[in-house]
Amino acid sequence: MLSRIAESLFWIGRYIERSDGTARILDVHLQLLLEDPWIDEETACRSLLAVMGAVPPEDVATVRREHVLENLAVNRTTAASIAYSLTAARENARRAREIVSTELWECLNTTRARMPRRLQTEKAHEFFQWVRERAALAVGIADSSTSRDESWQFFTLGRSIERADMTARLLATRSLTQASGPSWTTILRSCGAYEPYLRTYRGMPSAKNAAEFLLLDRLFPRSVIFSISQAELCMSAIDPVADRVGHSNAVLRALGRIRNDLEYRPIGEILGELPEHMDQVQQVTREASDAIRQRFFPTQAEPTWIGEVS
Repeated sequence: MLSRIAESLFWIGRYIERSDGTARILDVHLQLLLEDPWIDEETACRSLLAVMGAVPPEDVATVRREHVLENLAVNRTTAASIAYSLTAARENARRAREIVSTELWECLNTTRARMPRRLQTEKAHEFFQWVRERAALAVGIADSSTSRDESWQFFTLGRSIERADMTARLLATRSLTQASGPSWTTILRSCGAYEPYLRTYRGMPSAKNAAEFLLLDRLFPRSVIFSISQAELCMSAIDPVADRVGHSNAVLRALGRIRNDLEYRPIGEILGELPEHMDQVQQVTREASDAIRQRFFPTQAEPTWIGEVS
């Protein structure tokens, strides 16, 4: 497969997943502000912008939820925003138009065209729901119309790496409020994980069980471990090298390290330092993405992304 096509498919998967994950994180953030009237809104908003790697507006003295929505939802020039991700997904589909199905192209093109330029706070929940539905539609079309060859592997590899990153960012937002049951319930619901959690643990969410489910459950598709494992499977299918000693594949080395660290570390230790461990997950996804770019897309410029490390 051409490097240009593989790169576009990889980033289509990442950008679709990023728009979905950002919508979920913003929805949780607004819900937490509503649940806890005592939370300092400016501190929470600045912390959320930091979690998402966005820079607070310079022309305002106090950062409010309206500024968060502007920067992370509809601002088309901010790399962390939903609008930017949907536009970038469409542009990558245009670059790979000869291999992207007509249905997927039309879906991404329509989504980008219908993206609003302004968003009122009272309509934010409906907007986030729309973004999640459009992302689910795009993923469903790709899954149903793409042969399980390298094109699908690169698309799914991008989605899996991005999903691990976005789930880690979602869990990092947990540190923005005090530990309380309703907040974990809200986070589980935002991931579509509430009912699967109840079937697994048969009880109301606790901090330990909810974090364990979203981090370590091997059967739930939005957990960090499931996403990392899926990325490892895709990478092995793309580059099936069986090393006699160790791993020469830098992507598999990075993903394997964080998977082993999460799986073999007691959940109590992870929960006690949740933001730090989620930073490690985000760092590993950046390392894996850099390794993929150097291995398969060496001639292309690195796409703009967010976080402490560009």
